[in-house]
Amino acid sequence: MFLKTSVRIVTCLIFIACFFSSCSDNITVDNDLKQYFDEYHVTGTFAMLNNGQAQFTVYNLPEYTDSAYLPASTFKIVNALIGLQKGVISGKNMVIPWDHIVRADTNWNKDLTMEQAFKLSAVPYFQEVARRIGKDTMQLWLDSLGYASKYGRAVIKNDLDSFWLDNNIKITADEQLGLVKKLYFDQLPFQNRVQDVVKDVMLQEDNSNYKLSYKTGWGFKENGNSIGWIVGWEEENKHPYFFVLQIEGPHDMDMKNIRISILKNILAHYGFFKGTK
Repeated sequence: MFLKTSVRIVTCLIFIACFFSSCSDNITVDNDLKQYFDEYHVTGTFAMLNNGQAQFTVYNLPEYTDSAYLPASTFKIVNALIGLQKGVISGKNMVIPWDHIVRADTNWNKDLTMEQAFKLSAVPYFQEVARRIGKDTMQLWLDSLGYASKYGRAVIKNDLDSFWLDNNIKITADEQLGLVKKLYFDQLPFQNRVQDVVKDVMLQEDNSNYKLSYKTGWGFKENGNSIGWIVGWEEENKHPYFFVLQIEGPHDMDMKNIRISILKNILAHYGFFKGTK
């Protein structure tokens, strides 16, 4: 059993080293990060790529490479890219009127621009975007991107406006990190203008010390457990550090606050937010 586990870990390390074009000496498995998950009684994984120095740090490597979950609202990154590319979204100021269906999140119960909907993670706005894109076009782009395809082609089997929310497709943390890295460097198969708009709306905090850009996600596994995501990057002195956080906990957990607390605790642990990186 120990031999099989050791071989599996080495294989994963080699995979990561090759994927990020770095050598295995630059990979750190940091189990000290477990304290930040234990504080909130959740499990999960965190990974960060220091792009400039090709240094990769990960907590819970098997979870990072092998476990796939619904993307939830992190799919808004892809949905927005496709919508902008196809002209379904004209720009970040495009308004989709409220459908007058009253929802629990009162911030969604009004007309929203694309930027507002992205930052508020307003599901109805991007459900309408998906409907306007259409199933065939959406599927074509999923195939072109190889989105959520580590364990086979991601196929839209259920409703077009909810397949990213109902466990129809699942994505791994390493796929999420790869996506935002390519987005940052305009390496996705979209116009640069399109990628720039999405990067712009992902910016959440901007001050003299750092910029923090991310997209959150929250959904539920088949067993009812909460799944949370934060994917993005932190910039200091114009240098990007790409990260992905995935957590799992009870159905009724305070996901909105817990996931951002864990992320910021980990980033502070590594000395971020001071403008000295």
